[in-house]
Amino acid sequence: MFIVDRSAALIRPKQDFLDWLNALPGNDIVLSLADVRSDCTVIMIPEVTEPEDGISYIDDLAERLFEMELASWVEDEALWPQNRTLKLFWEWFDVEIHMGVMDSVSEDIHNTPSDHNYH
Repeated sequence: MFIVDRSAALIRPKQDFLDWLNALPGNDIVLSLADVRSDCTVIMIPEVTEPEDGISYIDDLAERLFEMELASWVEDEALWPQNRTLKLFWEWFDVEIHMGVMDSVSEDIHNTPSDHNYH
């Protein structure tokens, strides 16, 4: 095992996100909260010693995270909520901060830039 100089944040959709998703035009599959919370996004963040520091970092990334989460479910940006505020992000998503990250793989991590370049 290797200690990684990062912390992690788990982004989980909440009921308000699910309500928006299920109300989209042409949506014929009704999802449950368990469905949208079962395989969530995990991002590595700078190493933190207090959860509040991780939350502050997420605040700074909230716009990009919001867009990334929306795009993972709906490609058509015209269907996204237009007023994507920090307040709305926190109404739509729970964030869990995990301060310790361990790597069980001995090979180097290869970072590949995301091909999603939202606003």
